[in-house]
Amino acid sequence: MTKFIFVTGGVVSGLGKGITAASLGRLLKMRGLKVAAQKLDPYINVDPGTMSPYQHGEVYVTEDGAETDLDLGHYERFIDENLNRFSNLTTGKVYSNVIAKERRGEYLGSTVQIIPHVTDEIKRFIYNVGRETSADVVITEVGGTIGDIEGQPFIEAIRQVGNEVGRENSLYIHVCLLPYLKASGEHKTKPTQHSVKELQGMGITPDIIVLRTDEIIEDKSIFGKIAHFCNVKEDCVIENNTLPVLYEAPLMLERSGMSDIVCRELGLDCPPPDLSEWEDLIDRIKSRSTHVTIGLVGKYTQLHDAYLSVVEALHHAGYYCNSAVYIEWIDSETLNEANYTDILGSVDGVIVPGGFGGRGIEGMILTARYCRENNIPYLGICLGMQIAVIEAARDLLGYTDANSSEFDDSSAHKVIDFMPGQSEDVAKGGTLRLGSYPCKIKAGSTMERCYGSDLINERHRHRYEFNNDYREQLTDAGLVISGQSPDGLLVETVEYTSHPFFVGVQHHPEFKSRPNRPHPLFTGLVKASLKA
Repeated sequence: MTKFIFVTGGVVSGLGKGITAASLGRLLKMRGLKVAAQKLDPYINVDPGTMSPYQHGEVYVTEDGAETDLDLGHYERFIDENLNRFSNLTTGKVYSNVIAKERRGEYLGSTVQIIPHVTDEIKRFIYNVGRETSADVVITEVGGTIGDIEGQPFIEAIRQVGNEVGRENSLYIHVCLLPYLKASGEHKTKPTQHSVKELQGMGITPDIIVLRTDEIIEDKSIFGKIAHFCNVKEDCVIENNTLPVLYEAPLMLERSGMSDIVCRELGLDCPPPDLSEWEDLIDRIKSRSTHVTIGLVGKYTQLHDAYLSVVEALHHAGYYCNSAVYIEWIDSETLNEANYTDILGSVDGVIVPGGFGGRGIEGMILTARYCRENNIPYLGICLGMQIAVIEAARDLLGYTDANSSEFDDSSAHKVIDFMPGQSEDVAKGGTLRLGSYPCKIKAGSTMERCYGSDLINERHRHRYEFNNDYREQLTDAGLVISGQSPDGLLVETVEYTSHPFFVGVQHHPEFKSRPNRPHPLFTGLVKASLKA
């Protein structure tokens, strides 16, 4: 029978529930188990697709086109399993489904209530991910903190799952803050005790307590104290320290016997984890001997989580290239004709990531021009690819008003536009081109050199496309169309093949990068930047 593990958090948000869940998933996978992961988010948006990155960080996209919480990126990077539409559930999606069923008469005249109808919908989702993936273990993270009003139906649902599958098939992990008071020189356990008491009051007694702390716990009696007051076994109180390298987390948790304890509590008979590949990864990270500076030119640079997968993909490439990647965060709104050469002159390479709306676009266009004219390695992702096309139309074709219809619908040269049959008059949520699509690669191109293949599949999240009316003019001017949809209708990638590295892609390669298997485009950018 599928085993279910639930990860909750207490005291404050941002404690690293997602990293804890992802690390545990990696450990269990290395013991030979098939692991699936999912995130339950209490906000009322149907998905994060229409939310500002400043609200919730980046939107992560799965192979099947679900727009999800950024924690799913951690799951995929650590566990190295592709997730799906059952991997992220929000309150908005729950109520949308429940109301749709009520309108169709599926409740047969019943009064629709939180219990059982809303909780049943949540449970159906939890069970489905196990069925869809044939997982031995499903790890479910509940967003927010214990005591949040909006999270109560989710807590009740996971309590019911534990009763339905039996405690031998369910496990509850609670991640708590263990603050260190410098004035008294000691860790304080009361926040953890109160958080566990709150959880117990909702009908769940945690099996494992993970203590999130910035300071190493010197006083080992704390583990016994928390075990005693929170009614857990002493070896089920596990320390989780802040680490200099994110990917050390699985090794740190395993030093506390995390996967042994989980397997014991769930009655799983499996061999110890083979962590040799992960240990080699950490050794490579710690032994890097070079460094490179990449300028990340974007419009959401005040919140680094807005580009979380891009940042991680850059670091993955650095691990492979024996190089520490330093990121220069450049707000594209601050770039202008007077300063852009000075600001960009300090970086070895540039990445322009995705985004929506016209704010900061002119600074990105200046960036593309600077990289093209000065042989600076450039990787444009989604919006960054469209920026490269606009820059080429303005500076190589002389169309000074060239733009995307997203930014200037009055432009006479909309080189980025809707495809025929598309309409601007559509709902914004879930109507982008989403998920994995194939792309045919041009022989002899930089894209082919990076991928080593003439056909790839990558994840998309965008609405506007390269305007085919300008294909001939732009290619005559030197812009190479290096990737197209198999039917030749859609331009997927552009480049300057003679440039050291100048590539724009309509897809989001960052979503498929892994710490032990970096994405070839990011590796190409870092390699070229090291030579710059």
